[in-house]
Amino acid sequence: MDPAKKIVDELHQKIEKSTHHLKDHLAGIRTGRASPSLIDTVRVEYYGTMTPLGQMAHISVPEARQLMVTPFDKNPQLLKEIEKSVLKADIGCSPQSDGKVLRLMLPPLSGEQRTRLAAKVKDITEQARVALRNERRDAKKHADQAKKDGQLSEDACKKLHEKIDAEIKAGESRLDEVLKHKTKEILEE
Repeated sequence: MDPAKKIVDELHQKIEKSTHHLKDHLAGIRTGRASPSLIDTVRVEYYGTMTPLGQMAHISVPEARQLMVTPFDKNPQLLKEIEKSVLKADIGCSPQSDGKVLRLMLPPLSGEQRTRLAAKVKDITEQARVALRNERRDAKKHADQAKKDGQLSEDACKKLHEKIDAEIKAGESRLDEVLKHKTKEILEE
């Protein structure tokens, strides 16, 4: 396989992975609306094993600011464990149980909270940008090594460096789109 193509393909995959990771990470940050992804990271002790909440209960959004958790197992003790785990997760709401389902009422965000969350999203996105820059550095190192090993000519190496920069630029613009979308979601009432 052409070493230049291999380097660019690997870089492209890493950029996609970084973008996907950022989207997943930001999904857990609260906006003005309820979303099941808010409690995706919650783990509940279930028969001695820490189990993701999504694997043991159905999570729905009956209203704009409410999440409803319906456990598959109707054991009342399990509902108490889920309630305890949600409280520990500290997502900014207190669960209310009726013995069968758990309701999470999300209070509206204040302007100050929205600004703080938008800043947090920006920081997380900046960390993803740093990761992309590290990937660029590594890809260029591989290109230089391929040139040194005689697999690439001087011109081919220079073109590869330009392709790497173009891939990174495209990846950064995708990160900017994710940031813009999430910030808009947070700041709108």
